Amino acid sequence: MDLGLSDRVALVTGGSRGLGKAIATAMAAEGARVAICARDEETLRQTAETISGTGATILPVVADVTSADDRERLMTEIGDRLGPVEVLVNNVGGNRRGGICGTTDEDWQSTIDLNLMSHMQLTRSVVPTMRERGCGVILFTTSIYGREYGGPGMSIYHTTKAAVIGLAKALALELAPDGIRINSIAPGSIRFPGGSWDKKCLADPEAMAAFVAAEIPMGRFGTAEEIGDVVAFLASDRASWITGACLNVDGGQSRSLI
Repeated sequence: MDLGLSDRVALVTGGSRGLGKAIATAMAAEGARVAICARDEETLRQTAETISGTGATILPVVADVTSADDRERLMTEIGDRLGPVEVLVNNVGGNRRGGICGTTDEDWQSTIDLNLMSHMQLTRSVVPTMRERGCGVILFTTSIYGREYGGPGMSIYHTTKAAVIGLAKALALELAPDGIRINSIAPGSIRFPGGSWDKKCLADPEAMAAFVAAEIPMGRFGTAEEIGDVVAFLASDRASWITGACLNVDGGQSRSLI
């Protein structure tokens, strides 16, 4: 299926590895001109080389999206080299584990800045040109842990991911009259090399097999590529009537009906 993304300018934050890399790869495979940003220059370079080897246009920019100076430099470089961002994928994220009494204000603030504020700030930076064109797509990578219980030690992650879902829904209503679609995706447990689930599987395969059997009806972890494919679809005109949605991509792992 041709998703009609050819030559559209897309930005994927946290695009050097894991879900971000898969999203950037899927977008590039559909012909989009993709900018990726991350803090690790070497990993970013390697990912860009891999994607450009397919003949795609890829622009790697080393940037910390929690830094106002880096965000400004990122958007300027994309504008100068690719043009205005037409698809923004707010994918970057992280977590600091610990109970409510074991985490500090700095733990909370730094994760809020990364998982929520940077998403809002980058969104705010692309909206004016999207409004001028009367179209645009903004997507947020959140988590089923933002829709349901996050588990012990996951309070910061759960709170910030829930906030992103709320932000996406609110902005979808605000920006719909401007022709801008906004959605979020909520991945379940995704395994990719070097990721947290991969590390757990390698450390204790029997426990992880039991986890999958008990928690994931489809009987396996998801893949980063499956997330990338969903994001590419939501970014395309094939999803033109979808806005304000939070789409679970979890193999049936979620238990609630929200």
